[in-house]
Amino acid sequence: MLSKMALNNYRMAGYLLLAIGLINLRYQTGHSNVLAHSLFIIVPGVLLIGVTFLRSAQSFLAKREVMWVLAALGAALVVWAITN
Repeated sequence: MLSKMALNNYRMAGYLLLAIGLINLRYQTGHSNVLAHSLFIIVPGVLLIGVTFLRSAQSFLAKREVMWVLAALGAALVVWAITN
C-alpha cells in the first residue's frame, strides 16, 4: 500500500503539471498549437491526480520502478513546458 506521503507527492506532481499547463495556455495564447501543447502537459497531470484516488492503482504506484519512471516523465514534461 502506498503511504500517505507518497500519495500526496503524486497528487502534488499532478497539480504542478496542471498548473504549468494552464499557465502555458494563458501566456502563449498567440502561438500556433498552444492548445495541443498545453493539453500535452495538462492531461498527464489530471490523469495522475485521478489515478491516485483509485485504490487498485495505489499498489502499482507504490513500486519503486514506477516511481522512478513517473518522476522522470514528470520532470521531462516540466522542462519541456518551460522551454517550449
